[in-house]
Amino acid sequence: MWEQLRCARRLFSDPQPVLDELTAAYGPVVGLGAGPVRMAIVGDPRAIRELFAMRTDRFRWNHKFNLLAVVVGSGSMIVSDGDDHRRRRSAVQAAFSRRRLSRWIPMIVERTDGAIDRLLATPSAGAELIDLYRFGRSLVLEIVVHALFGEQMTEHAEEFGDLFQRAQDYLELPAYRQLPHPLPRTARARVRADRQRFDALVDAEIRRRRRHPSGDPFDVLEVLVAEGRLSDQEIRDQVNTLIGAGYDTTAASLAWLLVSASDDVDLWRRLRAEADDVLGEPRSAPSAGADRAPRTAPGNDQLVHLELAARTVRETLRLHPPGVVSPRETTTDIELGGHRIRRRTLVLWSAHLAGRDGRCWPEPLRFDPDRFLDPTPEQSALADLAWLPFGGGARNCIGFALAQMELTLITARLAQRIDVELVRRAPPRPVGMVVNRPEGGVPATVRAAA
Repeated sequence: MWEQLRCARRLFSDPQPVLDELTAAYGPVVGLGAGPVRMAIVGDPRAIRELFAMRTDRFRWNHKFNLLAVVVGSGSMIVSDGDDHRRRRSAVQAAFSRRRLSRWIPMIVERTDGAIDRLLATPSAGAELIDLYRFGRSLVLEIVVHALFGEQMTEHAEEFGDLFQRAQDYLELPAYRQLPHPLPRTARARVRADRQRFDALVDAEIRRRRRHPSGDPFDVLEVLVAEGRLSDQEIRDQVNTLIGAGYDTTAASLAWLLVSASDDVDLWRRLRAEADDVLGEPRSAPSAGADRAPRTAPGNDQLVHLELAARTVRETLRLHPPGVVSPRETTTDIELGGHRIRRRTLVLWSAHLAGRDGRCWPEPLRFDPDRFLDPTPEQSALADLAWLPFGGGARNCIGFALAQMELTLITARLAQRIDVELVRRAPPRPVGMVVNRPEGGVPATVRAAA
């Protein structure tokens, strides 16, 4: 019993090695705890797919172990159940239509070029260390805020970043330090104050849109305000969720991609060649001749031809999914993967374990984007079964298409425009229960592409 408690405590502070150890010792479905604190860790891809196929009323997401509400708000769709979840999710679902995503492609490339221009314009470019994780966080935050809430909101992007960083730091604290309390001058009190500041910024934007609507059908906040399906508090909670979940996870995935791809000289060269062919010269870069002149703003036709960049993103998300476990609590006894799981058990399904399952992935720990190139029907079916970074079923990640599009375009442009030399040779240790990121960031020297 005490060994299980120690294991559970380690799981919530340093999850990846514990998941690997438990799976190696006990198999892909493991039970922990007893009494009111029971957990079932599920890493078997087939069992996870069973889980996704079950009715959502057999689980709850607003459960006693869910500590996200203090950050995202009790009205957020990710901590809602039943009719409330369906209503809140459907209100923002249209934000991720294919038409809207395609409209954002030129903006993503333009903002990536702007961030690279600023990086290369510093006098110390190429000499001083740059943390590419922080660089990516700033860039992705700008993109997400602009995409979801318009150009004017991007002036608050840096402030949003500070507010969300403190919230992330809080969520990574031990569970006992996140217990609800009203005490002032504590980490929880600071998170509450940050959330109040965030709400004030969003409230100002809600009032402005009611007074002076732009009529822009691609402005998510304005659409939510105009439709009137959600209360102002619910709108604030969805905005908080979309920004927080939409940028922090994507930035962490970009960091892992740079760790793996930029250190592979041949892969980086191939990514650059593909981007040159598909995207053409960046507008800020001098033309290298008539055949390399700037092209029109990229769109979906160009995105679909960034095949190597897309495979590199897919392989990164296989090995380093944004969240290593995702929890839901059972409301009834269930059968899963041949195991009976009792009511009120916290089920932690793991994209980390599914993405490294040797039954589905040859040489599962090897980073190889070309494993997705021309697979056999059997390999394709196994990959579809076990590739789960965005979940599945009715509760899958609502922003998965935007995240993949951002990562593909940013990867292509970075490979096209910069050379990266990582400082450390050994792969960094993964850290983070809420967001899986490389310990110590991605320190590197960066120069303009030769």
